[in-house]
Amino acid sequence: MMEPYTVLVVDDVKTNLMIMGQSLKGLYQIREASSGAQCLKLARSEPQPDLILLDVIMPDLDGYEVCKALKSDPATTDIPIIFVTGKDSDADEQLGLKLGAVDYITKPIRPAIVRARVYTHIQLKQQRDRLQSMAMHDQLTGLYNRHFLIECASQRLAKVARHRNPMTVVLLDVDHVKRVNDSYGHYMGDKVLIAVARLLAANTRKEDVVARLGGEEFVILMDCSLDSAAAKIEHLRSLLEALEPEGIRVTGSFGLVEASPYNADFSHLLVLADDGVYRAKTQGRNCVVCCRAEASLLRSKVSTD
Repeated sequence: MMEPYTVLVVDDVKTNLMIMGQSLKGLYQIREASSGAQCLKLARSEPQPDLILLDVIMPDLDGYEVCKALKSDPATTDIPIIFVTGKDSDADEQLGLKLGAVDYITKPIRPAIVRARVYTHIQLKQQRDRLQSMAMHDQLTGLYNRHFLIECASQRLAKVARHRNPMTVVLLDVDHVKRVNDSYGHYMGDKVLIAVARLLAANTRKEDVVARLGGEEFVILMDCSLDSAAAKIEHLRSLLEALEPEGIRVTGSFGLVEASPYNADFSHLLVLADDGVYRAKTQGRNCVVCCRAEASLLRSKVSTD
């Protein structure tokens, strides 16, 4: 069952918080903040609000300042903001909308208006989230797609270059998918790929990025050293070998390469990882090959298919 959307209500007057909370009770998960500073803190913490009802006149940070801070932070910039205020001039409303608010409700608070405006903007956010998810995810497996992978890899490699954070790129090529398609049909081949995707998603960390590169190729971005990643991927290889989706034996050839501040080009790293996959296949498939950026190779396991 889908969790209800979360609305953060911000006002320094308790009565206003109570009225707005009661107006939306039973429809959304309600969180409350009585100051601008508390609003910023809650907006950046999990679960993040799906919409913010924001008072303008508050003693510490006013609503306009809070809105500016939220819109300038990548973590909160997409949260829709509705100003709720007694400032009802055209200039005030124009300023609020110019700062990035999606709507403007004037006081005194009318519950029916609050419900209607919140409903409209929650529906718009839901549609936007759905479109964004479709743009980021692979239609067949539900994993991230190639477009998102390249964008995410670029951001992570910038951190590698700047802060020397460890990162390993893992390329998996599922063995003999063509044989599955030829023997059982493409429908069964798709079911095998979906099962592999679920295995990858269930056995990687939250901070890892798992994506379908295309066809039977998958990529995992891991924030750890090559040696640490190799141990984890060897365990993943053994789980894949034991999976047998739809009674079909499935194995994978893995190529790993660690990024470095001097080797932070994703296209080049994919070429190195692909070389590891090629070597894994020449060694009999169903194995993990680690490629050092300096082109030295470490074979972690060899077994014949």
